[in-house]
Amino acid sequence: MAFSTNSGGGPMADINVTPLVDVMLVLLIIFMVTAPILSYPIDIDLPQKVLNPPPQTKEPPPPVRLRIDASGQVFWNDSPTPVSALKSMMETEVERDPSNQPTLEIDTNGEADYGVLAKVLATARNAQMQKIGFVKKQ
Repeated sequence: MAFSTNSGGGPMADINVTPLVDVMLVLLIIFMVTAPILSYPIDIDLPQKVLNPPPQTKEPPPPVRLRIDASGQVFWNDSPTPVSALKSMMETEVERDPSNQPTLEIDTNGEADYGVLAKVLATARNAQMQKIGFVKKQ
């Protein structure tokens, strides 16, 4: 019979977990061996250490202050500007000196719509602006 009895009582309700533990340990070893094989490398270009950095001969241009208020209005250096005109203004700044671009300092209101900020960031990327920063409120 499949069940044994304890001193005349009912069937024994103990489960033998040893085979389960054996199977789980084998699966663990299989996954540990195959996991490194399943990973693939990602190429990342990290900056390299330079012992003698080139001297900075040009004075950096003043930063461009871009502010987005709670209503979604964009201000370019404190003058109201439509979002559609930002690309041409950013391209003009980049074309002045592509190797010495001004920093675009973005200041957003906490209540501003994220969609406006996303459009501004996409426009800056499409205009090839390389220096973009966010202004932290105090």
